[in-house]
Amino acid sequence: MPGFARPLMKAGMGLMHLMFRLRGDSMKIQGSPLLQLKTIGAKTGQERHSIVARFEDPGHPGAWLVVGSGGGSARNPSWCYNLAKNPGQVWMTVDKKVHKVHPESLHGAERDEAWKRIVAKAPNFGKYDTTTDRLIPVIRLTPETSP
Repeated sequence: MPGFARPLMKAGMGLMHLMFRLRGDSMKIQGSPLLQLKTIGAKTGQERHSIVARFEDPGHPGAWLVVGSGGGSARNPSWCYNLAKNPGQVWMTVDKKVHKVHPESLHGAERDEAWKRIVAKAPNFGKYDTTTDRLIPVIRLTPETSP
């Protein structure tokens, strides 16, 4: 990303996070509700926040699926690397409630089936398969239960 665009992106993301705090579930991407993902940076160790679309996971009540599309870019979004490096330090905010979650990257037939459901719900995600050579990650976020 060109250096001059970074401050604009940072300001835009700040506005997105503010809107999410104010409006929560009424905000949508491609018709899908959002969640805020809190991770720990893979390189920095600092807290990071991302806003992503969430999709129901019919076989796992209470869990949500998120997509590491990165807009079809050549690399996975940073939050995907954060999940992989620090899987025990992941939280999601849904309905203004924070839940510690267990992330699980889907593979094979399970991933393909989930991807088809996601693309049926939000067709614009389907074009990302044609703009990148990488396999778009689909991650299940399952809330941890209290002991």
